Amino acid sequence: MRPIYLDNNATTRTSPDVVAAMLPFFSEQFGNASSTHAFGSEVAGVVRDARRHVQALLGAAHDHEVIFTSGGTESDNTALLSALEAQPERNQIVTTAVEHPAILSFAAYLRQTRGVEVTMIGVDGNGRLDIDAYRTALGPQTAVASVMWANNETGTIYPVEELAGYAHEAGALFHTDAVQAAGKIPIDLSSSAIDMLSLSGHKLHGPKGIGALYVRKGVKFKPLLRGGRQERGRRAGTENVPAIAGLGKAAEIAAAGIAEEQTRVRSLRDRLEQGVLQQIGGSMVIGGREERLPNTSSITFEFLDSEAILHKLEQAGIAASSGSACASGSMEPSHVLRAMNVPATSLQGAIRFSLSRENTPQDIDRVLNVLPGIISHLQSMSPLWRERHEAGSSAQGSSGGAAHVFAQS
Repeated sequence: MRPIYLDNNATTRTSPDVVAAMLPFFSEQFGNASSTHAFGSEVAGVVRDARRHVQALLGAAHDHEVIFTSGGTESDNTALLSALEAQPERNQIVTTAVEHPAILSFAAYLRQTRGVEVTMIGVDGNGRLDIDAYRTALGPQTAVASVMWANNETGTIYPVEELAGYAHEAGALFHTDAVQAAGKIPIDLSSSAIDMLSLSGHKLHGPKGIGALYVRKGVKFKPLLRGGRQERGRRAGTENVPAIAGLGKAAEIAAAGIAEEQTRVRSLRDRLEQGVLQQIGGSMVIGGREERLPNTSSITFEFLDSEAILHKLEQAGIAASSGSACASGSMEPSHVLRAMNVPATSLQGAIRFSLSRENTPQDIDRVLNVLPGIISHLQSMSPLWRERHEAGSSAQGSSGGAAHVFAQS
C-alpha cells in the first residue's frame, strides 16, 4: 500500500514543479549571480524573481527586505544577534518557553558567552502566551522580543502583530519565527510592526538548505556572515542559485494554495481528530481549537509511549512524529508539552500528525482504520492503563466501560 506521510512539519516533499525550476541552474545556467558577464546576469535575474515571490508570500512592502539564508536556524540566529549588536546599550532577549531550539539554544548560548539576559514567558494549557507577563518583561534593556508565529509541535498561533506593538512601546525590536506559518496562513507584512521574520524552504515543499530572513526597511541590521557583498552586504557567500530558484517557485505555489490549506487541509485535520477522539479512549488533542495551524494535530494517548506508537504506525506504512524533528532521539518529554502542563499520564504519549496539501481523505481513513487497533494493543500491555480502565469500569458498574476521552477546548 502507498506509504502515508503525516510529518510535514518536519519536512515536506519537494514539489516536482520546484525540482523542475531548480534543475537548469546546476548544469545549464550555472553562472555566479555576482559575476558581471552574461553567465552571471542571467542567473541574477532568477534570484531577483525568487526574491519577489518570497516578498509576495509575506506581503512585504519591498523585495530588498528579503535576505536569502541557509534556512530557519540561520535566520533565527541572525535576527537575535543582529538585534543585540545593533543596540549595544540593550542586553535582554524576551522569548517564550515553547520556541524552537533554533531560538532557545542560541539564546542560551548568548546568555552563557555574552551575559545576555534571557526572559522566557510561559503559556497556558492550550499553549496561549501569558500576555501580561510578556508586557511586564519588556523594558529599557530589551533588545529584541522573539515569538514564533505558530508552534511547530501543537500548531498554536500567537498574536504576533499585537506582540510586536508591545515590543515597540518598549523601544525593542520584534522577531518572529514563521517557519511553520509561512504558506499555511495569510501573512501581510506591508503594514505590520514586525521587524524581522524567519522562514525555511523545506517546510513549504521547497528544497532543504535554503531559507529567508525578512528585515523591515529602516531596521538597523548587523550580518552574521561577513565576507563578500552578496545580499546587499547582509549575508556573505556565493548565492545558492538552484535552491533560491526552488524557494521562489515554492513560495509562488504556496501563496496560491493558502485558501486550500485553510479549507481542504483543515477539514482533513478535523476529520482525523474527530475520528480519534470518538474511537480511542484516553486520547486528548493538545492546543486550542481555533487559533491553530490548519494542518497540525498533536494528540496524546494516556499511559502510552509515543515511540511504541510511532513504531507500529511505521510498520503500517504511516509516518508521523512525537514532536519536533530537531528533538528526535531525546528521551526527555517535549519542552512544549511540559510548558503547557500536559498531565504526566499523557506527557510521553504525544503524537504529532502534520498534513500537507498532498494528503487525501483516503490517507485519513487509513489512519483511522489502523490507529485504534494499535492503541488498543498497546493499552492492553500497559499496567497503568489497565489499572485506570478497570477502576473506571468498576465505578460505572453494569453501565459498561465507556472510553475516557480528554479533549482541550
